[in-house]
Amino acid sequence: MAKQFALIGLSLLTAAFSLSADAQVKSNGASFVTTAVPFLRISPDARAGAMGDVGIAMSPDANSQYWNLAKLPFTDKPYGISVTYTPWLKDLVPDIFLAYLSGYAKFGKEKEQALSASMRYFSLGNINYTDVQGNPIGTGIPREYSFDLGYSRRLSENLSAGLSLRYIHSAIASGVNYVQGQGQGQYSPGNAFAADLGVFYTKKFEKDETHINTFNFGAVASNIGSKISYNTNRKDFIPMNIGLGAAYTTQIDAYNKLTFAVDLNKLLVPALNSADTQVNVVNGIISSFTTGDQLKEINASLGAEYWYQNQFAVRAGYFYEDKDNGDRQYITCGIGVRYNIFQINASYLVPQGTGTTRNPLSNTVRFSLIFEFDKIERSKDDEPAEATDAK
Repeated sequence: MAKQFALIGLSLLTAAFSLSADAQVKSNGASFVTTAVPFLRISPDARAGAMGDVGIAMSPDANSQYWNLAKLPFTDKPYGISVTYTPWLKDLVPDIFLAYLSGYAKFGKEKEQALSASMRYFSLGNINYTDVQGNPIGTGIPREYSFDLGYSRRLSENLSAGLSLRYIHSAIASGVNYVQGQGQGQYSPGNAFAADLGVFYTKKFEKDETHINTFNFGAVASNIGSKISYNTNRKDFIPMNIGLGAAYTTQIDAYNKLTFAVDLNKLLVPALNSADTQVNVVNGIISSFTTGDQLKEINASLGAEYWYQNQFAVRAGYFYEDKDNGDRQYITCGIGVRYNIFQINASYLVPQGTGTTRNPLSNTVRFSLIFEFDKIERSKDDEPAEATDAK
């Protein structure tokens, strides 16, 4: 038993209600699905957050590093940076937040390749630790973060693929004593390594210069990696996931554009009996397709986006999770403004339910600032005098 319940309670609450933490109690009460570091599945993108967390096959931007980095070779600009800030569970706790920074740079003769990187930081705020009797034993600031480095390449006119490597660090109970079975000691930070692999296909259908429709399809396996441990007695799966997405964009006329998108996601983590915690990663992935109710373990995201003159956007979406697999169901909305090289996006999760049935994610907001730009060319005034004379 851990000697503090405040942190465990907050961690379980975060895991239960985050956009990607999956806790499933089976009908017979004997098996369940749970993962550590659920912050890895919290969407750090205000554009997707306004569309029910749709992002696998949406048009690429600087946040594609999170959704599907295979999209990056198809970005309009060769360089991009994005910063996102998300207050988390703000209706319950005032000082939890997720911060995200990502960027990419395309290179190659035809800009067919891209290097990308991102950093994700999740702070769980100030925690008052207590022992099993409820006596205070100190305070702390639990935090988790990850670093990504990715490479993607366009394989043909319509197809691309990408791979990213990730380091994960989780310090949610550092220095806190525990007693579990015959073992005892202190919790220490957990570390893990993972990889994402994605593919992306895009096809344009041009009726004329004005009416151009686009179909996108994406598939991604994310967070495929090692287990994570906070003590010597237990190792937990990280939120390994497989996702499929499709998006269709229609250019209504020279000023109006409309996109519809859908994502389907499933954890690659098995439903384990509570006594069986020693399954390795490979067997765990295989078991994720043979244990539990497969259809109920699939989460669906639906979203729509409307652009006017490629400058003003209005978005809405819906997220669905089966009632036996967490029962997260919510409506989202948001807006976007693009001017010159930068874009500002904001999203809002519409409050639902009242009292004990109120969605703990109600009133969640996200803010993203994206810069995408071309390479800065040197002016003639910057050229050496010898080069000017030679001309």
